[in-house]
Amino acid sequence: MNVKPLGDKLIVKRADPQVKTDSGIFLPESAKDKPREGEIIATGKGILKRDSGEYLPFSVKTGDKVIFSSYSGTEIKIDNTEYLIMTEDDILGIIE
Repeated sequence: MNVKPLGDKLIVKRADPQVKTDSGIFLPESAKDKPREGEIIATGKGILKRDSGEYLPFSVKTGDKVIFSSYSGTEIKIDNTEYLIMTEDDILGIIE
C-alpha cells in the first residue's frame, strides 16, 4: 500500500464479515452486517498539540486489532481492497 495517513489519521482494514452464526447457520448476503472490527494498517504522526506544536503518540499501533463505532471513518479503496481512514476518537477499544 502506498498511502500514508496525515496527522491524527489512521488506516484500518475492516475484518471479513461473518458468513455463519455461532450455531452453524449460513447467513445470506442481505443479512450480513459490516463488521465493526479491524486491524490498524498505518498511522499518521499523532495528535497535534496546538500550543507547543508537538505530536502526541497514538494509543494504538500498527497491527493492533480494534473495535470502532458503526459509522466511523471514510471508506477508500486501494488496489481492490477496502480500507477506512479514521481518527483515534472513532476507536472504542483494542482487542487482545
